[in-house]
Amino acid sequence: MKTTQGFILIDVDVAALNNAGSDPTTNLENAVAAKKISKNGKQYPYVSGQAWRYWWRETLKNDFNWEMSPITREKKIAFTEADPFKYSDDDIFGYMRAAKKIIVDSKTGKEKTENVTLTRISPLKNSALIAVAYNPIVQNWSSMSRHEGDAVPYGKDEYCAMMKGMFSIDLNQVGTFSMYGRTGFLNINETMKELFLNNGAIEIDDPIAKDSKGNPLRMVQLKKEIRLKRIQETILALKTLSGGAKLTTNLADVTPKLIILATLRSGNHPFSHLAKEELGKTIFSIEALIQIANDYRSQFDGKIYIGKRAGFMDELNSEFEKLVLGNNSFFYGSVNEAINNYVETITLEN
Repeated sequence: MKTTQGFILIDVDVAALNNAGSDPTTNLENAVAAKKISKNGKQYPYVSGQAWRYWWRETLKNDFNWEMSPITREKKIAFTEADPFKYSDDDIFGYMRAAKKIIVDSKTGKEKTENVTLTRISPLKNSALIAVAYNPIVQNWSSMSRHEGDAVPYGKDEYCAMMKGMFSIDLNQVGTFSMYGRTGFLNINETMKELFLNNGAIEIDDPIAKDSKGNPLRMVQLKKEIRLKRIQETILALKTLSGGAKLTTNLADVTPKLIILATLRSGNHPFSHLAKEELGKTIFSIEALIQIANDYRSQFDGKIYIGKRAGFMDELNSEFEKLVLGNNSFFYGSVNEAINNYVETITLEN
């Protein structure tokens, strides 16, 4: 197993990145609350993992010309086309296409319903983005007053925050599809399999799953260049990531101001606690990064790539420079340099 493991810090001022609907704690009739969560008796703003994925998808569509899988709405459910050959986002972000069809039983001649649901666990997994240090969320009182008569008041939560998030991409799973009869693993059907194989895909042995006789189950895999391109563009999209609520008056830059990238020979994500709160301030722990590099030395496949934007946590500059001096385990540069250099190192076994 090989995975890309990433950690990011973003830094926003007077932002309202992800809201939770009407605010019941205020006397204002029109007030919107930011998404927030309690920890140690304090409330911290956060961006849901779903919102972050939406920003990611939109960036891939706008900046990398990804054709997004069409969405079908049926009553209370919605699903994408579930075609990971044609649509890269179905491959990278996963899907669940819940569907049934009417067939005629060959023995009885009677009609019956057959479940043809397709599901795929997302190779890309990500956390929420959550503020590291406590900084009170404030409600800004505003009003619409460009009309005659009384102003219409409304309120919205705003905050300044350094937010941390982490993500993982299963490099072996991208462009590789199983047909096992359980949730998350029935990625394609026989018709799709035939289509994929007729267009350059191949069959491979599942390295883990076996049948009752101990023989490896078979999977369908797209061409290496297709898989590699999808992985690289997913990571490159972080350089131009954009999104968030209330952008008209609360425009915020959500690209990483600090990023850590590495390839591991496991699914473990070791970078979750690189940032911490200390006396009300967000601190990045060089000590924690060094400890991780030592503790998981046998699992890293290549260097740990560190990227930082100038003007952000400049007190770390000398520490990072000392860290990479004479140490071949680390790369240090700007955020874009780290991303560009890291994606060039990604290799696929098949």
